[in-house]
Amino acid sequence: MKRAIPVLVLTVAGLIPVWRYAPSTDTSSTTEVAEPASTPSTSASGGTSNQVVAGSTIKTEKGPVQVEVTFDGDKISSVRMLQQPNHPQTKAAVPKLIAETLTAQSADVDAVSGATITSEGYVESLQAAIDAKPASSSSSSSSSSSSSSSASAAASQVVAGSAVGTEKGTVQVEVTFEGDKIDAVRMLQQPNHPQTKAAVPKLIAETLEAQSSDIDAVSGATITSEGYVESLQAAIDAKG
Repeated sequence: MKRAIPVLVLTVAGLIPVWRYAPSTDTSSTTEVAEPASTPSTSASGGTSNQVVAGSTIKTEKGPVQVEVTFDGDKISSVRMLQQPNHPQTKAAVPKLIAETLTAQSADVDAVSGATITSEGYVESLQAAIDAKPASSSSSSSSSSSSSSSASAAASQVVAGSAVGTEKGTVQVEVTFEGDKIDAVRMLQQPNHPQTKAAVPKLIAETLEAQSSDIDAVSGATITSEGYVESLQAAIDAKG
C-alpha cells in the first residue's frame, strides 16, 4: 500500500505540464481588412493626358451623392454624376453646380437654392476627387501610356465635333464615349455671351439624358443651341 502512493504522485505530476500548456481556444480577436480605394484611371488622347477620378460617396438626407471628375492635366475638363438623389430640385441643381465647377476650377462653388443638402454632398465628393488626383508626371505617363492607352481606348473614346461658325461665334463640342454611351460632353469653343453660358449646362444635361443630338434648343440661345447640336452630331458620326 505504501508503494502505491509514490506512483500516484508521479502520475499526477506528469499530467500537470500537459494541463498547463493546453492550446488556447480563445477566438475573440478578429482582424478587419479595409477595402482598397479605387485607383484613378488615365487615358491618353492627342498627346494630352486625361485623368478620371471618382470622388467619395456622400450619404445625405436626400440620398447618396458621388461625382466623377475628368482632369486634362491640372484643369477640370468635365464633371459627371455617378450617384444623385432622384429629385426634381437635384436634377435642376446639378447642371448649375457643374457649370460653376468648370468656371471656378475648384470645389469653391455656391450651394444652389432649394438644393442645399445635395450641393453640400456634391462639394464634398468633388473635393475628395480633387484631393485624390495624382500629380502629373511626364516621365511616368510616358512609360505607362503604352500599356494603359490600349486598355482604356477599348473602353472610352474622346471625339471632337466640327467647329460650327454661328452669328454669335464658333461652337465646338468634345464628346467622351464609354462604349456606345455618351459619358461626358465639354465645350471646346463657345460664344462669350451670358445666354450661351447659361444654356450650355442645360444642353449638356439634355444630351446625357437623350444619349443623342435629338434635344431641344434653349430659349434665348437658339443660335448657340443649333451650333451645339450640329457639332455634337458630327462627333457622334465620327465615333469609330
